[in-house]
Amino acid sequence: MDVDLFFNLKQKKMKTINTPKALLLLILLLAGFIPMAQQSNNQGKSQKSNQTEMKTFLIEREIPGAGSLKPEQLKSISQTSCSVIKELGPAIQWMHSYVTGDKIFCIYKAENEAILREHAKRGGFPANKITQINTTISPATADE
Repeated sequence: MDVDLFFNLKQKKMKTINTPKALLLLILLLAGFIPMAQQSNNQGKSQKSNQTEMKTFLIEREIPGAGSLKPEQLKSISQTSCSVIKELGPAIQWMHSYVTGDKIFCIYKAENEAILREHAKRGGFPANKITQINTTISPATADE
C-alpha cells in the first residue's frame, strides 16, 4: 500500500512511503512521539547556537501575609509579572506559583538566574532565594 505525502518540506517534492515500517514511523512522527528532524545539519546547528537552554528555577519570595492576599491582589501581581516577562522576552517563562502563609514559591524557566533577578527588580517583587532545579521526581519515579 502506498501513502503519498509532502515529506520533504524543503524541496516540496512528494515522496512515496510503501513499507509498513516507514508508515509506522510516519504515524509516530505525526502523532508527536518522534521529534521531527531538522531540514539540514547546518541549519540545525545554527538554530541551536542562537538559543540557550532554559533551566527550571524555584524562587522563594518572602511576602508577609501572602496567604491572605485577596484574588484581586493576586491578579494584580500576576499582571505585573506577565508585563515584565513580556518586556524581557523569551529568555524567561513563568510556570506557576504556590502561595503559602508568608511566602510565594514560584516555578520559572529561564536562561539564567540574572534574568530572574532582573524580573524581580522591574516588577518590585522580592526574590529572597533562587534555586536551580536539577530534576523532578514523583510517585511515578518509583515505578520506573
